[in-house]
Amino acid sequence: MRPDKTSSGVLGCAPHDVVGLPELMELAIVLTSTVGRVAEERELTPMQGRLLCGLAERPQRMADLAQFLGIEKAALTGLVDRAERRGLVERLPVSGDRRAIQVTLTDDGGKAVVAFETGVASALDELLEALPVKDRAEFRRLASVVVGAVRTG
Repeated sequence: MRPDKTSSGVLGCAPHDVVGLPELMELAIVLTSTVGRVAEERELTPMQGRLLCGLAERPQRMADLAQFLGIEKAALTGLVDRAERRGLVERLPVSGDRRAIQVTLTDDGGKAVVAFETGVASALDELLEALPVKDRAEFRRLASVVVGAVRTG
């Protein structure tokens, strides 16, 4: 059965009695492309942006970064290599553990993460302009609940 035009979204996925699926999939695509555009404008890849955000608060061990980013350690090594060559991060030994390495932001990396986070926040605020002002805070709160549940779940 071919879905009618009103049941298809940008992706062409019909709801098939699955509530919210096309809208959430389309929202994910919009968010991913928005973050990608902001990263590109700052001469980063989206994954480099995520890496820098993961280091914004404090240095991280490689294993913790891999888990945060949801990638294998081998993939992280390449990602950190490229960011290190650009002068955004550096590897440092972990005090008290000769085998462990932590990754930390350089000054340039700190500036890059601020620019990336500021750009993303601005772009996402623009997306939320589609909502009435009174609904924006509630949308953010609900999104935080979903993200929090996934992270702790």
